[in-house]
Amino acid sequence: MSEAALVQATIGDSEFDRDTAVTRRAPGVYDIDLSAGWTIINAVNGGYLLAVLGRALADTLPHGDPFTISAHYLTASEPGPAVVRTDLVRTGRTLSTGQASLFQYDDQGREVERIRVLASYGDLDELPDDVRTSAKPPVIPPPAQCFGPADSPAPVPGSSAITDRLMLKLDPSTLGWALGSPSGKGEMRAWFGLADGRDADPFSLLLAVDALPPTAFELGLSGWVPTVELTVHIRCRPAPGPLRISITTRNLAGGFLEEDAEVWDSADRLVAQSRQLARVRL
Repeated sequence: MSEAALVQATIGDSEFDRDTAVTRRAPGVYDIDLSAGWTIINAVNGGYLLAVLGRALADTLPHGDPFTISAHYLTASEPGPAVVRTDLVRTGRTLSTGQASLFQYDDQGREVERIRVLASYGDLDELPDDVRTSAKPPVIPPPAQCFGPADSPAPVPGSSAITDRLMLKLDPSTLGWALGSPSGKGEMRAWFGLADGRDADPFSLLLAVDALPPTAFELGLSGWVPTVELTVHIRCRPAPGPLRISITTRNLAGGFLEEDAEVWDSADRLVAQSRQLARVRL
């Protein structure tokens, strides 16, 4: 292994940073080439797309850290050129709010809106230290006792490029679906990081909440589970080290389910929470 390969990527200088970077064409207008490296099966990952929009809003708004982002996924995004348009909605002393949409082009050259988001940004470093919570970190076996995509007996049909860019170790107790014996509990837990060793920041947390296999697998379902709406709350800047993610589903009805995610850092702090509504094929 070369000396260069041993160097850990840093925040601001990693594949994730390069692939989510947007280029300002004009005020409120940004260009990006969506990378095929963040696809699973045939879809660009929704958390990766949210990080792209999050970076564009960070450039537009006077505050730099996402506190809350709500996204509606309107049409499926594809690798390739895209345009992000942002608008400043309101500026306050501690929070600023903006909206953004990502567009691509169809075969006739017409713009198609893929995602629309509304977000509020602030400064995570200015938040008070007072924490009062009943939440507890998920209990997950050590990473060496968990399993990643490389341990799968068979590859996922279609693209699994995103798994090459993640350090993902799944709790064996949530892997019944991979062995043909789903638990029916609608739970997924894992250790999470970026494969190049880059530590987490608020933008990679937007990826983390949507990076695990869907809980629908443990409910005995298979196939693509497209996100309809996803809301993420960033609670504090994560400490260096791997993250722990817990996702649960309590109700599947009418072909839709919710996924509630918690992301914990190496200092046992709840750094992000999310809820998404997803569609399943019954």
